[in-house]
Amino acid sequence: MQIVELRSDTMTRPTPAMRRAMANAEVGDDCFGEDPSVNRLEEAMAALLGKEAGLFVTSGTQGNQLAVRSQTHHGNDVIAERYCHLFNAEAGALGALSGVQVRLLTGERGVFTPAQMEEVIQRGDNVHYGRTALVAVENTHNKSAGYPWPVEALSRVSECARSNNLRVHMDGARLFNACAATGLTAQTYTQHVDTVSVCLSKGLGAPVGSVLAGDQTTIDAARYYRKMLGGGMRQAGVLAAAGLYAMEHNISRLPEDHGHATRLAEALADLENVEIDLDEIHSNMIFFSLRNGLDPFEAVDRLSEEGVRMLAMKSGVIRAVTHLDVSGEQIDRAIEVCRKVLTRVS
Repeated sequence: MQIVELRSDTMTRPTPAMRRAMANAEVGDDCFGEDPSVNRLEEAMAALLGKEAGLFVTSGTQGNQLAVRSQTHHGNDVIAERYCHLFNAEAGALGALSGVQVRLLTGERGVFTPAQMEEVIQRGDNVHYGRTALVAVENTHNKSAGYPWPVEALSRVSECARSNNLRVHMDGARLFNACAATGLTAQTYTQHVDTVSVCLSKGLGAPVGSVLAGDQTTIDAARYYRKMLGGGMRQAGVLAAAGLYAMEHNISRLPEDHGHATRLAEALADLENVEIDLDEIHSNMIFFSLRNGLDPFEAVDRLSEEGVRMLAMKSGVIRAVTHLDVSGEQIDRAIEVCRKVLTRVS
């Protein structure tokens, strides 16, 4: 049976060409700074993002947590959006690794405002309260169906942060999806933040890794903490080569994934039992719910039996994510299966 894998863009697998690049990678000891492939990846990504330096890390979670650890002290406050990955899906690492407190703001599609920030910023003038050190944004915002931050809103948040001597970190796991959705360059976004982590193993198709980019001092600190947390890698050029291949070949094709998401969403909107807002299809993510008392978990099980994998969430929402391993023909197959299953699930 042909499987159409729509649970996440983390399901992407390296292509034969990417595997060849990995097999032929120049390698050295990265803990000595001597892996040429890792060095090239870090330099290339830093240049693309308009930052002084980059650091190859094992995952988006590690990149985010190193950014926090390198820009805060124990007891500091971090401002973040209520449904962000940094707070909700990183195993409690903010408290465990950095000893910070989090001031959660409820955003609109994951976007919050300077006025909201001003309500929770602690400037250190009262010994009873922790001092705010960092603001975190997520672009695109996962739980808001891959919504890209409007750059004007990001600029205002950045201005507010800087006027209060705060640093800004961007969880840019899907930053390049934001670029594909808006037509803006990565630097149009990253000029407004101090650090940014971008994922190589989602829509870009690499098997492992993210890159954290920022100023040299912060990246030097992050490199130290990466070693402390067991993230120092040796002949990591085999993995970095996949990231270099992804940068060269897979960023430019992301609009194809967005087109597939739109086509699938439009087909779902035609189904009587599906509740979906086509205005909320922003990039490569589709969130929809079921009408008439249909159970989303049962629906996902039925879809899987027919070879189409989606993700049922606790909120009763079903998520589908398009990526480079899902072809146009597979979208056709997914539409066919959805028409069959979502009209009879009970």
